[in-house]
Amino acid sequence: MESTLLERAHRVLPGGTFGNMASDLVIRQGRGGRVWDEAGREYIDFLIGSGPMLLGHAHPAVTAAVQAQVALGTTFFMNNRLGIELAEAIVAAVPCAEQVRYVSTGSEADAYAIRLVRAFRGRDKILKFEGGYHGMSDYGLMSTSPRRDANSWEAIPDSAGIPKAVADTVLVAPFNNLDAVESLIRAHGDEIAGVIVEPMQRLIPPAPGFLAGLRRLTAQADIPLIFDEVVTGFRLAWGGGQELYGVTPDLCTLGKVIGGGYPLAAIAGRADIMAHFDAASVGADKFVKQIGTLSGNPVAAAAGLATLKALSEPGTYERLAATGRELMTQLQAALDDVGIAAQVIGEPACFDAIFTAGEIRDYRGMARGDTAMQARFNTLLRERGILKGESKYYLSCAHDERDVAETVAIWRDAAKELAI
Repeated sequence: MESTLLERAHRVLPGGTFGNMASDLVIRQGRGGRVWDEAGREYIDFLIGSGPMLLGHAHPAVTAAVQAQVALGTTFFMNNRLGIELAEAIVAAVPCAEQVRYVSTGSEADAYAIRLVRAFRGRDKILKFEGGYHGMSDYGLMSTSPRRDANSWEAIPDSAGIPKAVADTVLVAPFNNLDAVESLIRAHGDEIAGVIVEPMQRLIPPAPGFLAGLRRLTAQADIPLIFDEVVTGFRLAWGGGQELYGVTPDLCTLGKVIGGGYPLAAIAGRADIMAHFDAASVGADKFVKQIGTLSGNPVAAAAGLATLKALSEPGTYERLAATGRELMTQLQAALDDVGIAAQVIGEPACFDAIFTAGEIRDYRGMARGDTAMQARFNTLLRERGILKGESKYYLSCAHDERDVAETVAIWRDAAKELAI
């Protein structure tokens, strides 16, 4: 059956996929921390939908909340009670959030956050960090994964179809390098509308003092600071990366977890910046138009509220962190014990092994990793029953002691074969 589905997919889908993962697997169902494909094969799931299923698949409270709302209607293109309540929960949890505007995807959230600070400051340029991922917009796809090293850090498009003019409005700095940021602000400070950064860039944690220094430099220059927390929001801590690292930006973007597995994302932040979404507050010339058919729809809001309620239970993040630390330690040990040069980086809820020696502080340090070896290891893991992304383990609250024990055994077996 699966082979037939794959053939059908290749007839109607470019590359046979939805554009996210390879076309060799079709998932039938998920429950807790595991998924099953159409052939009935079972996997310990560390992809978890690329992050949104922090509670695991088919969580009973989320499923019940969604079913209750579906019976009342799926979307209205109007305010709804659940969307308002979810916005209140986000404002209560996230340090920078004074107001919230919904969209359907993290890519939209990042694109609107960039547009929002341009409207607020009346400037065009955005400063981002090489290797930082900020969605699929023209501006987001600048120097996320450049295929060549420039002599200096410059805006390089990651996709065909991006106008050359976009590069003129994007400044690029290396992550964890305050001197480079300070130099760019000194040279372009009166042109920069905002700085956007992942508080943990992909898997690279901020160096001590980096985010605080970035906050200081942007505040001194009166440049809004955006934290892209589509991945880290409600994952690294209840208040996201800004809570974990103790630095509050002016705006943040949220996604994945806040929708509980349904299409929902948001921009959140200072009320005076968010006011640019309200023409009555700022006037027509400074108004940022934003409309989305499914933005804040009640089914996604119901899933989000149920997810946040479960995450708010005492001890949830402590258990998640303890499981993640154990897994990170065991993965490093499995590779060390067979003499493979690798280092496990990230945070307990989101990590992976990078096959390289030497310090990893920025994209170029990450790019030294042996991607062929990483791909081979991923293949060996898939064959043994672990599903993950190309370069990331997403942990869920549903991963239990059995999952940990089986994962460690698979890592050790796969590492032995990798070392041959």
